[in-house]
Amino acid sequence: MPSSRPHTAIVAAEGHLVDSQILTSIFDRVIERGGDFEVQHFELGRTNDDFSRLTLKVSTDDEASLARLVEDLIPFGCHAVGEEDALVRTVDRDGCAPEDFYSSTNQRTQVRVGGHWRDVDKQRMDAAIVIEGDRAVCRKLRELRVGDRVVCGLDGLRVVPEFRDRERSDFSFMSNEVSSERRVEVSVARVARTMRAIKARGGRIVFVAGPVVIHTGGVAYFAEIVRRGYVHVLLAGNALAAHDAELALFGTSLGVDLEAGTPVPGGHRHHMRAINAVNRAGSLRAAVETGVLKSGIMVECVRAGVEFHLAGSIRDDGPIADTIRDIVEAQDRYSAALAGADMVIVLSTMLHGIGVGNMLPAWVPVVCVDINPAVVTKLADRGSSQTIGLVTDVGLFLHQLATHLSD
Repeated sequence: MPSSRPHTAIVAAEGHLVDSQILTSIFDRVIERGGDFEVQHFELGRTNDDFSRLTLKVSTDDEASLARLVEDLIPFGCHAVGEEDALVRTVDRDGCAPEDFYSSTNQRTQVRVGGHWRDVDKQRMDAAIVIEGDRAVCRKLRELRVGDRVVCGLDGLRVVPEFRDRERSDFSFMSNEVSSERRVEVSVARVARTMRAIKARGGRIVFVAGPVVIHTGGVAYFAEIVRRGYVHVLLAGNALAAHDAELALFGTSLGVDLEAGTPVPGGHRHHMRAINAVNRAGSLRAAVETGVLKSGIMVECVRAGVEFHLAGSIRDDGPIADTIRDIVEAQDRYSAALAGADMVIVLSTMLHGIGVGNMLPAWVPVVCVDINPAVVTKLADRGSSQTIGLVTDVGLFLHQLATHLSD
């Protein structure tokens, strides 16, 4: 029976809708929002390269519910039928958008202005879309200035979701799969193959690392990966550098002898002494150049010219002189460093991992490694649907990865 609900809209979508499970997601979202749907047209792609096409009528009881439903369908590639330009309003206060501004997703987006569809640059989630002459670009709220022209409402917008590759014969990054322990060896081999391919074509691999890399004995393996040229950017916090320096100077991490696995008397003070030693030298680079630090991840990064950024937090001890203490500046540095990334590997850091995920477009593959499956799934749940999760010890992962990359 056709829906008798008074408020309706016609939306369309195209792509690999069936095997990417997008069609099911669209139907589920309509039902979850308490609406009705009626398929007016559906054309299934006849080959593995052909797109499927859908025209759908959605209905709700009131106009506000319909607007929320249509907005919820946009990330699945749905757009209103018709060729209307996007509504553009002017910013009247620095750092504030018009109330009905469109908040972006991390999916490829197009906006229609002046009768032409334009790709949105610097795609990321949770941003406003600003029209700059012939360009459309994502911009954070704090970057908006009086006079900026911001896309508002839902008209004149298209989102192109990342479709699952029908012919994937290797590691697929188009599903938020969480690998069980028994699959780690196979998955690491596929990650290594992907890294080799990216390096061979001159791409950029970004690592986002927490101090667990040090605690689990991963320093030697990570250092080897750096030396082999597979780390182009390292994003971390004060703790990674502090405990890396502690290990280099005292052979401990959090006061525990990593060789013996036992606490060292007075070892709880080692990380503070390590921070002090680096800061006396002036910086990590100066500590390396003057011989204060002779080994470790940060030493290899300095020697190899790897770009690194340490973002501070409220819990930092010291911190090490290189730590960025202004969180807004840290976000901007992270965002700039991620530009042009071909792959991101998150090593046991939920805070920095989710932050990086929010800055990435959906087509950049992300591998999240953590012993806690909740951390692995949370990154995908926060909108970074391209994330592949490996539930394993980070030290073990780095050991296997370094072995595969050295073969």
